[in-house]
Formats: sequence, structure tokens, C-alpha cells
Amino acid sequence: MKKTTKSSLLVTSATLLSLSLTAAATAPAFADGTPSPKATTKPSTSAKPSATPPANMSAVGGAQLGKAGTQANLGAGAPVLPKELSARSWIVADAESGDVLASHNAHWRLAPASTLKMLFADTLLPKFDRTEKHKVVPSDLAGIGPGSSMVGIKEDETYTVHDLWLGVFLRSGNDAVRVLSAMNGGVDQTVKDMNAHAEELQALDTRVVSPDGYDETGQVSSAYDLTLFARSGLQKKDFREYCSTVRAQFPGETKKNKKGKKTRKSFEIQNTNRLLTGAYDLDVYKGIAGVKNGNTSNAGSTFTGVAERDGKVLLVTVMNPEKEESNEVYKETARLLDWGFQASGKVEPVGELVPPKGADTGAQPGPEASGQAGGSGAGEKPVAASKNAGSSGMGIALAITGGLLVLLAAGAFLVNRRWPLPDLMRRRPRP
Repeated sequence: MKKTTKSSLLVTSATLLSLSLTAAATAPAFADGTPSPKATTKPSTSAKPSATPPANMSAVGGAQLGKAGTQANLGAGAPVLPKELSARSWIVADAESGDVLASHNAHWRLAPASTLKMLFADTLLPKFDRTEKHKVVPSDLAGIGPGSSMVGIKEDETYTVHDLWLGVFLRSGNDAVRVLSAMNGGVDQTVKDMNAHAEELQALDTRVVSPDGYDETGQVSSAYDLTLFARSGLQKKDFREYCSTVRAQFPGETKKNKKGKKTRKSFEIQNTNRLLTGAYDLDVYKGIAGVKNGNTSNAGSTFTGVAERDGKVLLVTVMNPEKEESNEVYKETARLLDWGFQASGKVEPVGELVPPKGADTGAQPGPEASGQAGGSGAGEKPVAASKNAGSSGMGIALAITGGLLVLLAAGAFLVNRRWPLPDLMRRRPRP
């Protein structure tokens, strides 16, 4: 990874994540130019959504972000925005500086679907050690909505917290969310914790009703808020690992073999993020590193993705594309990422991703920044990147591993609004 000279020194080290890749078994189905910048506020040139955004939206992050329509301040040499965009709402932001490069109805409060699981993970990851075990009881799985995406958790079986998080991130398992919520004191307590954390992150468009993102009356978020959740989550080592894992083994059901001996085999689960895994009509996106997708009847398709190129890290959130094409939410995300990398340094920001309320206190992050209870603390170093292995339609395993926050040499958590992300590990071929 090419490093650019900065006034703040980055402390780096290298750790590699091993992905367990074994023979696949059947997994449960997933149901889920002018010399000076010129501000523009215009309707999207893409297909129009079936609903109209409210005239007045939140101005968190800047007044321009609260305006309806597409917001972009294009400078000299800046590329034009992609024309084939049909999403009701989207945002392109620099993950480190927090600058919003462009947006479209950024604060429109819409159903979030399973992208809300980013807030769930960011809220609960620090609470349990990944090695902790839990035996599932019937009440743990109560209340799961019909048609929910499931990883295949069974009653009376024991799972580690690590297993459960793989189920949340890779298969978007509402069953895994319910079990972790039960471990946290129940769904009501988890919803309360998530709403409190959203407020701490200044994600004021969000109201959580169900922790798994399942359609519920009054449950809303926004492209802006989902981007805040991703940015906060990516500060955590475990969050980075899970959201970038392509495939893994998940414990199956305990059965008796012909000799009467109890055995428990595993089956393979694959990440449902198609920019990470690829699809028949979609290549793996160059530099992709997560984060989370979702789909419900009310929300349509939603997605937040993070990608890195030449030292630049971008976050893009796309909500509810109106164009009915296969994998459209990923295709529109890819177009916006491409635009963002080309436009970086050639546009004037239309706003910013605000930091959490407590982030500007100057206090160093504690052990919980690792994303798991019992983490090694703020002194742990972030990973360095490996070489880019190239891109193709075939699957590529990408991992973001090791380390906590990149600490600034001056010791301050935020300097000039910057909230650095740990180094991203480049893609490498899957075994």
C-alpha cells in the first residue's frame, strides 16, 4: 500500500487472517468543469423514485446534505456523476476525513433492512468475548419474522460468539441476531442499546424497532446514518474481520451416526455481499473491503460498501434502487465508488460525516475498540497491507485484520476532523 506523507505518523504492523475453506455443504437459503467549485442542487438525472423525499430533512453534517435531490460541488476537471442511478438515496464519503463528496437525499428516512445490522454489530461486538459459548434455548429464537434470512441455528445446540457473528455478517442471519440479543438481555434491551448508540454517533435519522432490520412500523434510517454506522464499526478489529470474510465454516446440527455416536459436522456459508464475492453478472469490486447489504419488502435493496485505492478509502451507501435489474444496488454502488476515486481532490465537499459525540474529547480509545470483550487495548498496532493480487469475476478473499485504531502521533483522537481507519489489507487470491 502506497503511503502518503502526513503530519500524523501511522504506527503499523502486519497480521494475516486465515480463512477456513473446506468442501461446501448445503447452507440455508438467504431470503433477504470551472476553475472554482460550483455548487449544484438538481434533481437526479436517473430514474425517479416512486416516492418523493420530504422538503425538510436533517442538516446534520451540513445544510447542503439536508436538501432534496443530488448535491455536488464540482471543481475543475471533476468527472460528472454517473447517469444510471435509480436509488432513492445515496452518499459518497471519504472514510477517513469524513468529507462527503456527493449525495442524493442523504437524510431521507427510509427502511434500512439488514444494513441496520451494522449498528447492531457496532453496539454489541464489545460486549462478548468471541470465545464465549452459548447454548440456544427456544426463547432465544422467539419472534423471528417470517421470511427472515437465517444462518441455520438450532435449539439446544451450543455456539461460540465467533460463530454467531459469522452468521450475522455472512448470512445476515436474523436467528444469530436474536441469539446475541438474548445474550444481551433480550430484544427490548438490545433495541434500547442500539438507539442509544445511534444517538451517540449523531445518527439522528435512525429509529430502531427490531435489531435485525426486519420491516417494522416506524423503523427507519438514512444513507447518512448507515454510513456513520459503517465508519464507526470499521474502527473495530472484529468488525473489519467479519465484514470482509468471504466464506467460513458454520456448526451444523448434532446427529447420531450409524454406531450411535453423536457427531456434529459443519457446513460452508458465504458472504451475501456481491461486491465481495462476485456474481454471474458482477465482478468482485477492486479494493472492496465490506461492509453490509440488506433487502426487505419495504426497504428494497440497501447496501453500504467500503473500498480502498491508492491510499484513498471511500464509503458509499445506496438505498432502494428503483431499477429492477439483478444486483442493481451493487452496480450503482460500484459506479459511485468509481466516480468517488476519480473525483477525489477535484470536488468541494457538500458536507461531512460527523464524529461521535465523545470522539473529540482527546481521550484515547479503550480496549473495546478491538470490537470484542477482552481486546488487547489501544496499544495494539494496525495491520499493513499486502500486495494487490488483481481482480476478476472469480471469488477473491479479502480481509481486514489485526490492530485497533490508527493512533495519531500527537495523541489526539481527532485532528482536523480526521478519524483514521486502520490500514486495509489488499485482496489476495483465495486458496
